[in-house]
Amino acid sequence: MTPNSETPVLGTLAAMTVDSIERCGLPPDMLILTRIAALAAMDAPPVSYLAHIDPGLKAQLTSSRLQDVLVAIAPIVGTARVMSAAGNIAEALGIAIEVTEAAETGA
Repeated sequence: MTPNSETPVLGTLAAMTVDSIERCGLPPDMLILTRIAALAAMDAPPVSYLAHIDPGLKAQLTSSRLQDVLVAIAPIVGTARVMSAAGNIAEALGIAIEVTEAAETGA
């Protein structure tokens, strides 16, 4: 990344993500599920989940597997964080659908 990048924060986050994936030995589906669990534990905003939708689809994650992760972490992170995560994931999916539909219609 060059210092004159128009989006230095996004560029840095993207570089960190690529580096993390390259150094991680987990299969793609487990990597994304682990990241989702960490996001839930941190009460991350919807945009953080949004960044994991495409990799999750490519890893063939299902909503059932995602729900299993939220159930598994609930006793550790608490119901409030899990409910917040579920709402933020739903919001992120809604945003992704809107963006996809806008791209398809050329809006």
